Amino acid sequence: MNNSVRNTARLLGAGLRALLVLTVVCGVLYPLLVTGVAQAAFPGRANGSEVTSHGKVVGSSLLGQRYDKGTDKNGEPVPDLRFFQPRPSAGLGSNRTNGVNTRYDLQVSGATNLGATNTDLVKAVGERKKWVSETYGVPLSQVPADAVTSSGSGLDPDISPAYARLQADRVAKENRLPADRVRRLVEDHTDGRTLGFLGEPRVNVLELNIALKDLAHRQGTR
Repeated sequence: MNNSVRNTARLLGAGLRALLVLTVVCGVLYPLLVTGVAQAAFPGRANGSEVTSHGKVVGSSLLGQRYDKGTDKNGEPVPDLRFFQPRPSAGLGSNRTNGVNTRYDLQVSGATNLGATNTDLVKAVGERKKWVSETYGVPLSQVPADAVTSSGSGLDPDISPAYARLQADRVAKENRLPADRVRRLVEDHTDGRTLGFLGEPRVNVLELNIALKDLAHRQGTR
């Protein structure tokens, strides 16, 4: 009996010591090591890829955001055409009452999971395509796919160079800027394929709009 108690106590003591050591190593030392390495080697990415403008954090290069000037009578956001607009945002699981994330709600991400023949998706794409065509003065056939569809996450920070170029003249007009200067901004902020072959060329909307705002301030139009 005494041997059994001693063995049990010994096993419990060994287990507690193992728990203590693993807690310190895995719960304290390892996280501190990983955090330290990340902060030393990749501080920007470790802190959320923050984008700053004039010393103020204005967003993340990894997350899209809307550029609106208020809402209409139905409570829907009205795009501010002085800025380049992102692609639509739509994903499941939003905390909005209709269950769909259409406003770059950062609490959720994900695709709509609607098929190409879904009537709601077809209607939404058609309405968006008409709006882009009328707003930027281009034929329906020239509206890029990313202008009317959301990304898989619903939070894509980038648009295609084609969609950015399509918006350039209207953005220049709204800001009273030379159209060629705004088009040049688009070209300057166009990133090629990763490693030369992965993905597609893209334009980060937040970074482009920061450059646009700086140009407008230099020109004295804003």
